[in-house]
Amino acid sequence: MTTQPVHPEGEALIPRPDRTFPALRAALARVAPSRLPEMTTERDTVFTMATRTNSFGPIAMYQLKWATIIEVERFPDIARRLHAAEDAAQSLDHGDAAWRTAMDEIRAIMDAARARVTGG
Repeated sequence: MTTQPVHPEGEALIPRPDRTFPALRAALARVAPSRLPEMTTERDTVFTMATRTNSFGPIAMYQLKWATIIEVERFPDIARRLHAAEDAAQSLDHGDAAWRTAMDEIRAIMDAARARVTGG
């Protein structure tokens, strides 16, 4: 018989990764493996854009985006809140006050995660 590992509420599943592609990919594989194809497809697009524009800007934004996503997913309770808000935002009418509440929750979670990643 196998049991699920017990994870203390509020603690990170994994340490915060460096913002390098290999570290981000390895972290995502641990916290949200179903999103790896999305990350890889986006990476190909971003690297092509960076090459065409001769700019590292798209790569830096890609790294920040995925570091922020991973920051949320490192904390199961926060990730559950985000996914519930995303589900609500997709299923509710935009005129519904609950839709605005869900959007505010998404923004607050993502802003807090981005601030933790950037040290801001």
